Formats: sequence, structure tokens, C-alpha cells
Amino acid sequence: MAPPMSAILFRRFLARPLQVAYVLPSSKALIKRVLEHIDFSGTKTLVEFGGGEGCYTREIVKRLGPDSRLLVFELDPQLAEHLRKQFRDDPRVLIYQSDAAHFRDELQKLGVANADYVISGIPFSYIETRTKREILHAVHEGLSAEGLFLVYQVTMELKGHARMFAACEVEYFLANIPPMFVLAFHKTGLTLRKPRGRKVKKQRREPAAA
Repeated sequence: MAPPMSAILFRRFLARPLQVAYVLPSSKALIKRVLEHIDFSGTKTLVEFGGGEGCYTREIVKRLGPDSRLLVFELDPQLAEHLRKQFRDDPRVLIYQSDAAHFRDELQKLGVANADYVISGIPFSYIETRTKREILHAVHEGLSAEGLFLVYQVTMELKGHARMFAACEVEYFLANIPPMFVLAFHKTGLTLRKPRGRKVKKQRREPAAA
């Protein structure tokens, strides 16, 4: 079943199709699958790239601990303001109308060395290669040793640029419109584990020099 249409997401897609990229929010099933990778009991700092209309943000907040925080980056000004209104009463949620590449600067302002998880729905296939790799290096450096970079995309194109990560788990998830690849990039081998009851293609890599 398709998720309900979001009026604001549809309007912003029409205004900025290359930036917003998706006309429908992710399905509940896809959101659940992506968030299954996160151990919320031990998570203190989580970062989201491309908050959109907030379908992932809302589900993350439901699971987030009282002493944890979520930094959400959304470039579109109207979507960023929409997110601020939704979460204005939750001090754990910080909304930035800012480029995802600058997330480490915001962590440092908060006195936080590293994020535990970074989740991204931004359309990497539309981003110029140099910028894309700058973001990937920033994420790799900004994650804790046991951190994961979780990405949902319509293609696997990003995998070819992410050789600084120790390994990648890939799943093609059909219960969404459109179907999505869910990619879990492991900063180090500390987080490698067997798939929990689902078919996942695991690909190990030797980390390349930054």
C-alpha cells in the first residue's frame, strides 16, 4: 500500500525536484526496516540528512532516549520550517537548514565528538562526485568507531564512492514506492554482524586511505 501523499512534500518536489527527489514519503515498512539497524538503548547522538516532511524524524523521536539528541539537516527552507514547527516542543530535536556536509561543525558546537548513527535519504545520485565524496569522508570521520551510516536510495550508485568504510550491507526493499536499496555502511569491523532474519547481501572492503 502506498503511503499517503504529503501536500508539502509534493509542492516542494514540484519546486525543487532534484533537491527534494521523492514525491511520496517512505512507507512505514521501509522506515521500520531502516531503523532496525539502530540500537536506541545505547544511542546518544543521531544525525538525519534530508528530513523532508518528517516521516523518519517522527519515528526516530518515538524511540529516542530522554538524554539523546537528534540533529536533522534539511536544505529546503519550507520543509525545514515545517520540521521546526513539528518538533518545537522537543528539546532533543535540533533542525538545521544547512548542508549535510557541515554536520560535524554543529556536533562540535554542541561539544559532541562523534555521532552514533547517520541516516540519509538525500539523492546522492544527483550530487556532483567531489561533493558526494566530501560528504562521505565527513560522515566517516564524524561517526564513532561503532557507528553506522544508513542510506535509503533508488540506486546503489553511492556504494562505489564509499570505499573508506570497512563494509556495507545491502538490501533491496520492495515494500515501498519506489522500491529502495537500504545500505548500511560500517565505519569499522566492530559492528559487523549476521543479518537478523532477513536476506542481506554483505560486502566487505578494505578501508582505503582518506
